[in-house]
This record gives sequence, C-alpha cells and structure tokens, in this order.
Amino acid sequence: MSAEPQGPEGPDLTAGVPMDSLADGAPVRGRVDGEAVILVRRGQDVCAIGATCSHYGGPLAEGLVVEDTVRCPWHHACFSLRTGEALRAPALNPVASYEVAQRDGSVFVTGRRDKLGSVRRRTQRGAAPTSVAIVGAGAAGNSAAEELRHLGFDGDITLIDRDEQAPYDRPNLSKDYLAGNAPEEWIPLHPRAYYEELGVELLLGRRVTSLDPTGKRLALDDGTTRHFGGIVLATGAEPVQLTLPGDNGPRVHYLRTLGDSRAIIKAAEGARRAVVLGAGFIGLEVAGSLRARNIEVHVVAPGRRPLEHVLGPELGEFVRTLHEQHGVVFHLGRTASGVAPGTVVLQDGERLSADFIVAGVGVRPATALAEKAGLQIDNGVVVDAYLETGATGVFAAGDSTRWPDPRGGGLVRIEHWVVAQRQGQAVARTIVGDRAPFTDVPFFWSQHYDISINYVGHAARWDAIEVDGNIEQHDASVRYRADGRLRAVASIFRDRESLEAELAMEHEVWSGT
Repeated sequence: MSAEPQGPEGPDLTAGVPMDSLADGAPVRGRVDGEAVILVRRGQDVCAIGATCSHYGGPLAEGLVVEDTVRCPWHHACFSLRTGEALRAPALNPVASYEVAQRDGSVFVTGRRDKLGSVRRRTQRGAAPTSVAIVGAGAAGNSAAEELRHLGFDGDITLIDRDEQAPYDRPNLSKDYLAGNAPEEWIPLHPRAYYEELGVELLLGRRVTSLDPTGKRLALDDGTTRHFGGIVLATGAEPVQLTLPGDNGPRVHYLRTLGDSRAIIKAAEGARRAVVLGAGFIGLEVAGSLRARNIEVHVVAPGRRPLEHVLGPELGEFVRTLHEQHGVVFHLGRTASGVAPGTVVLQDGERLSADFIVAGVGVRPATALAEKAGLQIDNGVVVDAYLETGATGVFAAGDSTRWPDPRGGGLVRIEHWVVAQRQGQAVARTIVGDRAPFTDVPFFWSQHYDISINYVGHAARWDAIEVDGNIEQHDASVRYRADGRLRAVASIFRDRESLEAELAMEHEVWSGT
C-alpha cells in the first residue's frame, strides 16, 4: 500500500450540498480547492476534514464513524472529525480540517482552518514528573514521547536507543522497502528537526547499561548516570539467533532494524537464490519482497502450513498457495541442520542452493535491563492494567511487555506495531494523570503481494473457526472462537467488517461482558 494522495473526486463542497442529503455518520467525499475532503454529519452538526489517512493514504470516506471520530479502513487509525488530529495509532500526523457553514438548507465548506500544529495542547491533569526517560525509540517509545507533548507535558523528555537510525517505520522494512517499492525517505517516522521542535532529546547510538527502578536512575554506556521522574521501558524484542553447523556457508541475515533490511537488499544485488528459514509473518513478507526483486526463494519451516498457528488451516493454506503462485518454493515439515559453501543442508540431507539466508524464526522480548533491575519477568516485563511495573513510576510498553488481557485469559504479550504504538500513547496519558486501564483491541496487518490480511483481536487458541465468503476469491472474513466467545477476526478486503469487529470487541470490554 502506498502513501499516494487520493484524487479530488466528488462534488465541489464550496458550492454546497443539501443538508438533507447527508445521512448521519455516513462520510461524503468531495473536493475543496483541488483537495479531497470528507463531509460528515453528526446530528445537526457537520464536520469536514481531509479524505486521505496520513498513515499510508487510506480512504477515510470508506471508514467507520464512531461518535466524533472516523477510523481508517486500512489500518484502523483514528481522526477527530472536528480538528483532524490523529487520535490513535498508527497515524502520527493530522489531516486538514475545514470550516463549515450552514445556510438555506445547504452545507458549505468555506475554507481550510489554520494548519494543526504537531503539538495539540491539553490541560495536564494531576501531578506529573518533571522529566521522563524512554528506553527504546521504536513504535512504543516514539509514540510515548509524541503523546506526552500532545497532552501538554512540558517536562524534559529523553528518548534513548542503541540504533542510530531510530525512530523509523519498522513494518515497512519487510514489505515495500525491502521489495524496492518504497524509497528510504519514507522510512523515518519524522525528520530529525521534528524532535527538536517537539523538545525531545534524542540519545541515539547509546545503550542503557543499568536501571535503578527505586531511584529512577539510568546508567549509560559512556559511564554517566542520569535521574528522571518517570521511566518508560520500550526495549522491544530481539530475533532468535540460529546456530547452523558448517564452514563457509551462505551468510545468515536477520531482520529487525533498518540496518538489517539494508544488508538484505545489498545481499540481493546480483544474487540468484535465497533460502528463508521460518514461515511466520516476517519470513513470508521477506520471501514476497525478494520475489519482487526476482530472487529465487525457498522457504523452510517445521510446520505443516505457513501461519497455521496464528491464522488457522484455511488462511494458512491460502497464504501458501498465494506464495507458490508467485514462485516461492516451500519445504514444510523440515528444518535446516547446517550449511556448506553456497548451500543450506536440511535435516533429511536435502541441499538447497543459496547465495544468502534470511532467518525469521521468531523473537524474544528484550528484558535483560529490566531483569537486572529486579523487575518481574515472565516471558516479558510484567505490568499491571495501567502498564506500570512493580516499581512506581516505571512503565513498560511494546513487544517486551506482558500485561493483563482485558478480555480474559491472563497475561498476554503481543508483538504488533500498532499495539506497541497504542501502549506508548496509553503510558503517556497515565504519566500526565489521565490514568485508565489499557483496553485497546489488538490489530495488525500483513501484506502478501497485492493481498493484505487484517487481523483484529487476539486468539491464542480457538475451538472453532468460521469462514464467511470465499478466501480464494479474496473476499472473506475468518472468525476465531474459544469457549463460545469471539476472540479475533481476520479479513481479506473486508475493511468495514474489520472495523466493526474492532468496535464490537471494544464494547465488550467497556460493558464488562
């Protein structure tokens, strides 16, 4: 999915449209001075904002209106209909907002409001620390820093990461960027000047060596120690490393950072064959991206079907067939046992030619810092419903975090970009005094060639799978139930249904059912 702007189709909204032609909560797409705009009626009020999601360019006219907001059908970002501000990840930037007037039974868009700034000031509630350190500048860390400023926090914010290139759009590293369809200038989440404007100190290429959770002190790799009023651990996850016996075999690549993606792109230059170890989301997205570069790709994985443990057999079989149609060769029920020059050796002795290898066999939560500090660890940094650790004022968010599932099922840890972003935003709200449990419904998307699978909810297990529509015809929803309750919905080109499922799951949490 590209971020190309949508053309200005529909009526000229400056010329007016009849009020009685606007159905409540149904966006109408039009144009204003050559720009695409949606008009949305809510009761007797009418709002107008830009029609194109600021994340990847999704069509907001096809989105879901919820109270005074609209949700993007592609990746479930949320915007205020009254101001255009981005209220929920994955969108980071606002859309334009327009003045609207009503006269003689018609509605007119009279002009664009002054551009919404990057900081939307709000009244800070209660006591807040005078400084916050955020360890990790990925999805959770970056979102926490931005949301603190958006909520009016005026203390010091320091964002620390060992990656000199952070913060950037990590999902794109295995998708369009790796495939060669997205230029590198799309990858940073913001220009460096944005953080200067926001008043966020970036300490990049730096490592935190220890944490004192009681004194809220961080020791850095240059030997200095700094004190903060609040600390957010957003340390993410690290790829599982493989040990493949053998000498002079193809280089094994992992994909987590921008540097990793660049290294795979460089390896693909002039290469003919690659072996991908692992048929999870990262492995398959890498396979698809390498096929876009005309690399012969063989995927080796121990399971019977790709993604079966997450999406079930029906979607798993569809994904396998889809990749095979694009030339990927699968070796399922198999593992690699070693390497030799130009070769990957499988456990049954079969040899696969390879110029390079990409291993995508899972990740582990990066908990070493928290564990050394004495915080509770259980397959992640354990937090309460407010994402706070056992140490007051020390929070955790993102892939390294394990928190109480508001829909039941005990503690969960979910490795999704959007979940991490929304947890960062939730931690920021708690820090400024707007304390509320984290109850957001998990969401992710996975791109396979021209097919995107959207997944909302979380089904660690299921006892029934219901398929509606036709998966092979790319028009279907798959519902996962456990103990009679709907746990998750995966969909292909049923964006509206995905949004409605998310809203229904939110209502389930709010109502306590």
